[in-house]
Amino acid sequence: MATGAIGTNHQTTTTGANFIPELWSDETIAAYKSNLVVANLVTRLNHKGKKGDTIHVPTPTRGSATAKAANTEVKIQGDTHGVTNLSIDKHYEYSVLIEDITEVQALSSLRKFYTDDAGYALAKQVDTDLLTLTEGLQGGTVGGSTTAAWEKAYIGSGTTFYTGNSSNAADITDAGIRAMLLILDNADVPMDNRSLIIPPVAANDLLGINRFTEQQFIGSGDAIKTGKIGQIYGVDVYISSNCPTTTTASTATDRVGVLMHKDAIAIAEQVGVRSQTQYKQEWLGDLFTSDTIYGVGEMRNNAGLAFVVPAA
Repeated sequence: MATGAIGTNHQTTTTGANFIPELWSDETIAAYKSNLVVANLVTRLNHKGKKGDTIHVPTPTRGSATAKAANTEVKIQGDTHGVTNLSIDKHYEYSVLIEDITEVQALSSLRKFYTDDAGYALAKQVDTDLLTLTEGLQGGTVGGSTTAAWEKAYIGSGTTFYTGNSSNAADITDAGIRAMLLILDNADVPMDNRSLIIPPVAANDLLGINRFTEQQFIGSGDAIKTGKIGQIYGVDVYISSNCPTTTTASTATDRVGVLMHKDAIAIAEQVGVRSQTQYKQEWLGDLFTSDTIYGVGEMRNNAGLAFVVPAA
């Protein structure tokens, strides 16, 4: 028969704290997701748990309707379809070794810092790789020469191409946004799933555009998405401090934004963010590592465009 006072001497989360595993992985994944901006706005290809280092994505050619004349055969569509290859070639990690004395003496907030920092670092790397690809939209060259950098990007105020060697970057304007939207419209890019990703400096200019302030609160639960600050002409607007900076001979301060449909760029995760810990006796400490394996690639060249604004 059990003895002892009722409600006392129980094993609680306090008395059994040393037997409860720390949720490094869950905390890191949460931090990772909360810091992603661009990766949530592009096509995601599920490759988790699968073998191989390249995904072959069919790129069909659209057919056309043909008038049917009396007593004639129908015209058979005979287009040759293409393929887009997406290489899974990126493996990034974040590691820290916490010595026993630190584990014993430090506040629990130390672990929270590292889990948050790991999630942020990996999320930033993924977004950087995706944003780098936007230089190739509309026929541009990714990582081109100094004078040709972002040569197919537009300036924020209209349809003029950016010239990095003399820096003709201009603030984003209402007319500029409409001109960029027209480029996508003329390319038959679907109206839905478009996003406008801007650097922080351009957000101040948007606040001076009536169309933005009139429409920024349109929407429902989507307004809580990471980085979303409003809408303009039905396009969701996101702010990202990770937007690229131009690297040209004359200036390194211009900032790049992008207007794109989700089909413009894709990401394939083979191994999502995972966290592992291992006790290293030779170091008398716990080794904590978070890593991810993925690939990114351009899928539809005319489904997006980059634009350049001054940094100030």
